[in-house]
Amino acid sequence: MPTAREIMTPQPDCVAETETLADAARRMAELDVGALPICGSDDRLKGMITDRDIVVKAIAQGRAPGDVRAGELAQGKPVTIGADDDAAEILQTMKTHQVRRLPVIDGHDLVGIVALADVARALSDQPVGDLLDALTSP
Repeated sequence: MPTAREIMTPQPDCVAETETLADAARRMAELDVGALPICGSDDRLKGMITDRDIVVKAIAQGRAPGDVRAGELAQGKPVTIGADDDAAEILQTMKTHQVRRLPVIDGHDLVGIVALADVARALSDQPVGDLLDALTSP
């Protein structure tokens, strides 16, 4: 089975925990992505932010995206995968945590992102179908 390092999108852009949600949204639009890692001033991963987070946790709550810092949406320890973990571990982690994107860590360094689309391209239909079922079941 391929490893995270083999199927990930390398060198992901980050949004700093001190940047606003408006900054994050602009960067997502520029990069044509729906999620970005949140990185701290210590270059450590603080979490992930999605376009849905911006809408549901800020705009829908009446909070202005220019006034909310990305770090405010980073909750708890981020779910990650090791760079040398295999696809079975990626699938299990995505299922267990109900996530479609996983930051890939090598030591303490963020080296990539594995998205559901990366997994779909790398694996046969059955494991990907099982993952989709797990992610879309209530």
